[in-house]
Amino acid sequence: MKKILVIDDQPENIFYLQDRLQKEGFTVISANSGRTGIEAAITQLPDLILLDIMMPEISGLEVCRFLVQDSRTSRIPIILVTAKTSAEDMREGLQAGAVDYIKKPINKIELLARVNSALKVKESQDLFLEVEKMKTFTATVVTANHKIKQPLTLIKLSLTAIKRELHKEEINKEAIGNKMKYIEIAVGEINDILELLNQVEKPIFADYVGDIKMIDIGDGEKPLQ
Repeated sequence: MKKILVIDDQPENIFYLQDRLQKEGFTVISANSGRTGIEAAITQLPDLILLDIMMPEISGLEVCRFLVQDSRTSRIPIILVTAKTSAEDMREGLQAGAVDYIKKPINKIELLARVNSALKVKESQDLFLEVEKMKTFTATVVTANHKIKQPLTLIKLSLTAIKRELHKEEINKEAIGNKMKYIEIAVGEINDILELLNQVEKPIFADYVGDIKMIDIGDGEKPLQ
């Protein structure tokens, strides 16, 4: 069930919107000021916000700007509900980050159409982000597997050589020391690779094999073709 936050300083407006939206199966929460509206948006994380512009202390436009800039609420679509519908008012509202307008007095059909439209856009955006997350996760696993395979192989071979040396009657400490150095180098390479992956904020994908992608971590190595 979709959750909608209504922010309006007029109780009758909240009641009207709450009544209409609940009849359509939405969960509705409300706030009667810009300040409490911001708090509700952050704590409740609704799927959509219906925001009145004309409010005391903190205007709807100020609330809109704050919520759009805050990483916790930036992806929540905001529809402004107002009687101010001149071209300049709409431009200002859209520049503040709102996705749409609903004119007062509110028409039920227009209300539901704009609410459902905004929610569908958000669903599409959420789906796209989930796909991108999965794509990034898969590419990260592929990259780690490809980059770490060689140093892991070196560690495995070095350990095998050390075990073989330890079973000899006369142990060559120098040989074991050399193999330990190889292991230290390999461990350092693995740490460097993991650190590079950890620093990636906006991954750049590169071809690996077929349709499989890996992440370019800027280490100078070209992916397999």
